[in-house]
Amino acid sequence: MPSTKLADNPDANDLADTRTAWAEDRTVLANERTFAGWMRTGMACIALALGLKAVFKDTDHLMLAKGVAEIFIVVAILIFWSSAQKCRQAKAE
Repeated sequence: MPSTKLADNPDANDLADTRTAWAEDRTVLANERTFAGWMRTGMACIALALGLKAVFKDTDHLMLAKGVAEIFIVVAILIFWSSAQKCRQAKAE
C-alpha cells in the first residue's frame, strides 16, 4: 500500500514543487498585468492632456486649459514613477 505522507512520497514532493513554481509564475504575470494597467492609465492621462490643449487652443480660456493639461501631465509622470517603483519592489521580493 503506497504511503500518503508527503515526506515519504517523492512524487508528492515533486508535485508540490511544481504547484509552487506555477503559483510563482502566476504572481509574476499578475504583477506584469498590473504594471501594464498603470502604464495604460498614465498614457490615458497624457492623451487627455493633449486633447484638452487641442480642443481649447482657440478659446478665451487658454490658460485654464493649459493648467488642467499640465496637471494631467504631472499626474501621468507620477503614475509612471510609482508603477516603476512598485514593479521594482515586486521583483525584489
